[in-house]
Amino acid sequence: MTSFPWLSLIVFLPLAGALLCLLVKAESARWLALGVTVADFVLSLPLWWLFDSSTAGMQFVERASWISSPPVQYSLGLDGISFPLVLMTTFLMPFCVTVSWTAIEKRVQLFMSMLLVMETAMLGVFVALDFVLFYVFWEAMLIPMYLLIGVWGGPNRLYAAIKFFLYTLAGSVLLLVAILALYFQGGHTFDILALSRGTYSASLQMWLFLAFFAAFAVKVPMFPFHTWLPDAHVEAPTAGSVILASVLLKMGTYGFLRFTLPMLPDATVSFTKPMIALSIIAIIYGAYMALAQTDIKKLIAYSSVSHMGFVTLGIFVLNIQGIEGAVMQMVNHGITTGGLFLCVGFIYERTHSRQIQDNTGLAGPMPRYALFLMIFALSSLGLPGTNSFVGEFLVLAGTFVWSQFATALAALGVILAAAYILWLMQRVVFGTPSAAHRAHLLDLNARETATLVPLIVLVFALGIFPNPLLSRMHASVTHLLGGPKNPTAAVEQQQAPVTAGKPTAAIAAILSPSSSEQAAAR
Repeated sequence: MTSFPWLSLIVFLPLAGALLCLLVKAESARWLALGVTVADFVLSLPLWWLFDSSTAGMQFVERASWISSPPVQYSLGLDGISFPLVLMTTFLMPFCVTVSWTAIEKRVQLFMSMLLVMETAMLGVFVALDFVLFYVFWEAMLIPMYLLIGVWGGPNRLYAAIKFFLYTLAGSVLLLVAILALYFQGGHTFDILALSRGTYSASLQMWLFLAFFAAFAVKVPMFPFHTWLPDAHVEAPTAGSVILASVLLKMGTYGFLRFTLPMLPDATVSFTKPMIALSIIAIIYGAYMALAQTDIKKLIAYSSVSHMGFVTLGIFVLNIQGIEGAVMQMVNHGITTGGLFLCVGFIYERTHSRQIQDNTGLAGPMPRYALFLMIFALSSLGLPGTNSFVGEFLVLAGTFVWSQFATALAALGVILAAAYILWLMQRVVFGTPSAAHRAHLLDLNARETATLVPLIVLVFALGIFPNPLLSRMHASVTHLLGGPKNPTAAVEQQQAPVTAGKPTAAIAAILSPSSSEQAAAR
């Protein structure tokens, strides 16, 4: 079954659907987009059982010659790091269609087509094993996302769309420079796996790291490159906000895991402290900014800055717990924050306002909505038993091994998250309903309920039973750090000398924690 072209079908089925959406009427386009996204998710489900969690290598690999000179291949594959992100993307896209069912009334065919093009581009980024192919998918996201914000967004949509486009494009230019440098220094190949096995001079690694950082930090976004995100979220339609928060932000952190850690180990170690510092600043700064917001969407946007700070923190502590927690948190943030933006979209359709003061006291007229909103909110603050708790706990556990002081600072983000989330719930759920909007406060209908229930199920499923997902990424994460599968032996590997020709082993060797920290961890 693994010889079957699973990945090609999963990636390009939405693109075929996008073309068909342009040829049908508006109502048909809605049903067609829903059918294609559901079919794509169903098509990706067998990978859960076919995936071999015991191996760290790429699976479901597809290769074909694309361009002979320079050698560019159509090359796709999955490992334990990209696999959860692919499933998350295919799972969330049907909800982007359903939440837009009545909210989008103009140019419906083009809107649904752009959603499907986005899905193809996002999936392509996660499975591409050739740098040129990766870059094509990476850039392919720009136009549909620009249109989603600029055509169907709010009053300041053009400003937000242009700001998003310029920030992302600036980072992409430096990404292209880094790709070309790797091509000429890495044996004239664009093969990502081959480039990951190469060795590069320390000075080249430093410059390449900065170029990758510019591209990926903007996409995450890391502090201080985050300013485009609140504007984009506020002005984007609900489906655009869900895509931005749930999938698009993860491409930056995926880039760090796929490229900087295995290809640039010496530079990664050298920049560890600055990256951790920026991550902790993002955690605290994003939380404080969320406390100051009066717009629900902007509050959730700043909370994303804080939550993605946990992801980059977990990546750059460079141990198994931290990186597994980071990947887990990437998935969890996609589910939880996607659910929060869906809730905001549903209430916006009723009150036509995202201001907290206009959306208060919803527990009375909308008890079902209030329950769903409360569950997503509690997951966002990391309540034990919910999915976000698992990811944040693992990240903090990995950070504790690296530095107890850094762990204490990062933990402030958890406390501040409770502050802004509970304050939001106090006003929105338990306040007094706005007299001007009370007549419009009808509870969730069947379509809206069906959109939120699957996300609620995953909130608790991953919170109570995270191991099925963690077990599928463990071998790949261990391989990324250059150690064997045995966690105990991985500690011994960290104390071994650096092995030439194995750049990932350099990370494990150089970043060996002090004996006191190891004792504390034990």
